[in-house]
Amino acid sequence: MRTRWASLALAALAAAPAAAQTRELGVQAVATASDPAMAGGGVYAAWRPSRRARISAGAFVGGAGGALAWRGELLAHFLLTPMARRGVGFYGAGGVAGVAGPAEEGYLVLALGMETRPGAPSGWFAEAGVGGGARVALGFRRRWAIRTGE
Repeated sequence: MRTRWASLALAALAAAPAAAQTRELGVQAVATASDPAMAGGGVYAAWRPSRRARISAGAFVGGAGGALAWRGELLAHFLLTPMARRGVGFYGAGGVAGVAGPAEEGYLVLALGMETRPGAPSGWFAEAGVGGGARVALGFRRRWAIRTGE
């Protein structure tokens, strides 16, 4: 049974790419309730290799324990309603994060997110999860399609 679910998940992520792949750029604020707690902001970039999959990277600078800190993240997302041009879409994300500053650590990240208009050229998003303690993120994404050979 477990291999069946794993096969289905891999098939969904490796589905044939859409005629137009999507790129995203944005700004994001991240806060974690780690020890010490961190809050920061930075840039976000992502690529949607297929309709329901997104690979994102973020780099954030902020403060932790009264000192300068940075955080980098690399996440894979599974989108539930990727083409919705109105309303809210939901997704799950997982990946890794690295933190430097008062504490230097690496973390696994798991998050659930919602974004406005996931199939439109831009939208806001919010995430909640874990990854260095409880983790919340808010931000704005600008999206555009890149035509691939057909």
